Amino acid sequence: QVQLVESGGGLVQAGDSLRLSCAASGRTFSTNVMGWFRQAPGKEREFVAGISRSGSSADSVDGRFTISGDNAKNTVYLQMNSLKPEDTAVYYCAARGGSIVANRELYEYWGRGTQVTVSS
Repeated sequence: QVQLVESGGGLVQAGDSLRLSCAASGRTFSTNVMGWFRQAPGKEREFVAGISRSGSSADSVDGRFTISGDNAKNTVYLQMNSLKPEDTAVYYCAARGGSIVANRELYEYWGRGTQVTVSS
């Protein structure tokens, strides 16, 4: 099994930056991709960004969010810049053994989430 723990969420003002972290433990050798999803109240959980162990990455937030990873630490990060109120959501870390995909149903492991709130 793989355990994922997110950290770094909080309350910020519009235009500010925030960096989220996700630390993986357990049988991390069985995973190849880690990603970030977010879910706002009343909305479906949506893909934000993903990264593979080789460094390939994909994102769905135009120019403002950057995902990175540290294989030695089994940790991934999400650097969020120019935050907007619409970015307010619970951000979840997820992992899977395959390639980067946006479909949340294909991720095997999930963290419990961290709240990000952006005030206007």
